[in-house]
Amino acid sequence: MLSKSRFNPASGLADFWTEIRRPQPYRVPILIMSILPVAGMLYWGMNSTVYGEPERPKVTYITTLEPARTDAEIMAENLANQQIKDLRAAEQARIAERKRELYKSLGKAAGMDVEAIERKAEAERAAEEAAAAKRRKEAGVAPTNESAGQ
Repeated sequence: MLSKSRFNPASGLADFWTEIRRPQPYRVPILIMSILPVAGMLYWGMNSTVYGEPERPKVTYITTLEPARTDAEIMAENLANQQIKDLRAAEQARIAERKRELYKSLGKAAGMDVEAIERKAEAERAAEEAAAAKRRKEAGVAPTNESAGQ
């Protein structure tokens, strides 16, 4: 319990209030002189802006490729990756075509005019492809395999 009473601010505030209430001729000048250094430091500290140096980024390079590969190895790997990409694109096209067939049969069963819907969808796809080709041409990009093959 000794540590609690030692750091209790109530007794200090009571002593301060007793002394400040006593009539003394230098009470106000002493208060002002006591407050000025702290007020000056606070004023100086709040008006100054100091920016620290930004922390340098820590870059970790992850290398998954052998740095001593030959050009032939790089070309063979690129060709293998391109074949995988072409297979994936072909599979996606096959799945999209199968979906269209399923939706056509569902539309026929529901009594819809699936031929008109198909013509409209083809027109939209053609317009999208033309717009993409125009954007590529304006950007100076060579046509991709997907748009050249279709």
